[in-house]
Amino acid sequence: MIGTREEWLTARRELLDKEKELTRRSDELARERRELPWVAVDKEYEYHTPDGTRGLPDLFAGRPQLLVYHLMFGPDDEAACSGCSFTADSLAGAVPHIENRGVSFVAVSRGPLERLLAYRKRMGWSFPWVSSPGDFNSDLAAYGDFPLNGMELHGLSAFALEDGVVYHTYSTFDRGTDVLCSSWQLLDRTPNGRPSRDDLGDWPRRHDEYEEAIHA
Repeated sequence: MIGTREEWLTARRELLDKEKELTRRSDELARERRELPWVAVDKEYEYHTPDGTRGLPDLFAGRPQLLVYHLMFGPDDEAACSGCSFTADSLAGAVPHIENRGVSFVAVSRGPLERLLAYRKRMGWSFPWVSSPGDFNSDLAAYGDFPLNGMELHGLSAFALEDGVVYHTYSTFDRGTDVLCSSWQLLDRTPNGRPSRDDLGDWPRRHDEYEEAIHA
């Protein structure tokens, strides 16, 4: 729709009121997330890391909080899911900042460690990535009411470590991870917005798979 500057300013002010209300509601939701009950993790999980087999407490790397990105890379896959890679590009730059707020970050996948590390090198990521071929990812998805039935699912889980006990504090999956990807947020602010699911085609791709082209 084409309009005048005065029409734009009127509409923008109305929209700004709605954006401010959304921000206030988002702050309230963040507070409610923090008030979820902590649940002690009483199951022993094993993770294959470059330093050998480790347990969940080891993933905290000396910090009291931990964020785990459940990255879709199955045991038979040669590469990670392109959508997960799309989100991981946004997460990679945040890791040094959250580490300096007492939060460790690690990606966990069911694929073999050597393939994960080779793919991480290909993508240019530096965040920790470990293999957990057992039930860790499926257990966390089930806690979030997403029974996998043998399928992969991407998500984010939060944990706390207190007095030697690991607590699960939060998980979100599928569209719940949407806000973690800065590319989606940027597209939402463009004139055409993000593409619909029907219009995605072969986009997004892994960032090293794009040809130099102007996309509509």
